[in-house]
Amino acid sequence: MTSCTFDRHWSPLALACPPALRPWLHHRASLTRRIQQHCGHFAVRPVANGRARIAPDEADLIGLPADRLAYARDVFLYADGQPVVFAHSTVAPVHLRGAWSALGKLGTRPLGALLFSHPHIRRHALHYQYLSPHHPLYRRAVRDLPNPPPGLWARRSLFWLKHAPLLVTEVFLPGMVNLRGPLPL
Repeated sequence: MTSCTFDRHWSPLALACPPALRPWLHHRASLTRRIQQHCGHFAVRPVANGRARIAPDEADLIGLPADRLAYARDVFLYADGQPVVFAHSTVAPVHLRGAWSALGKLGTRPLGALLFSHPHIRRHALHYQYLSPHHPLYRRAVRDLPNPPPGLWARRSLFWLKHAPLLVTEVFLPGMVNLRGPLPL
């Protein structure tokens, strides 16, 4: 796969996004670093890590036949004890043994620290979708929320390293808009 194509549900625009969420959704630099700047304690809680069946559009984006298993990593990002983002990353298993070998060894470390510190990693455009309760990522993102909202905004983009794509999807949870302003340095 040579281009960044997205299925019809993902858009390069998020026009209906609530104003309080817009700065977070459109932020192109490290979301991890930005969350860390807006809270006293940041943590990553892994919930799934290994081979998994992924959506056909995800498989297409990472150059994997739809009937093959991918490597997937699902984590929650916490700010001051509250989940604020559900992150879902997928890569073809062949690239986990190559360009993206560090992905399988992250544990509770944030992927963003790797993505935005490596000089050869390139990020493609962000695409957005409002996830309904029927979307599989919505269901995984809200499983620990006491009062799930009627929908959640998500964004995704491809990261490239040595001609190997990694798809990162971030689902924004309701607690994201409650983060306080940047902490003094």
